Amino acid sequence: MFSVSSEKEKAIRKKLDDLGIYEKDIRELFVRSHGKGGQKVNKTSTCVYLRHIPTGIEVKCRKARTQGLNRYYARVLLFNKIDRLIKGRKSEEEQRIAKIKRQKRKRSKRAREKMLAEKRLQSIKKTGRSFRYGQDE
Repeated sequence: MFSVSSEKEKAIRKKLDDLGIYEKDIRELFVRSHGKGGQKVNKTSTCVYLRHIPTGIEVKCRKARTQGLNRYYARVLLFNKIDRLIKGRKSEEEQRIAKIKRQKRKRSKRAREKMLAEKRLQSIKKTGRSFRYGQDE
């Protein structure tokens, strides 16, 4: 079906069965990618556009250079979206996004003050060491 390993293809088929999605319900189009790649990108249609007709969910993927890999990645994205819609639970993708948001948000005032106090202590330790070595000479 795709130009991926047989394990990946089996995983896709299993996911299809688990979610009750049929290939006939997926509309697949190939679009020309844009961006890096020069003339090759402008001549070949490697970008994959999938639409699940019953739910109306759309996915576009141009992650890889080959159409076969993009077909695989697009289906994985589509299945994750449908899974999130059907099961209504936090998916792995949502958990990853939430983790990144937590990492990027500003520290609270108390946490910032605590971190700066620790830095000041470390600085005092280091300056104390340098003066000790400088006085011995």
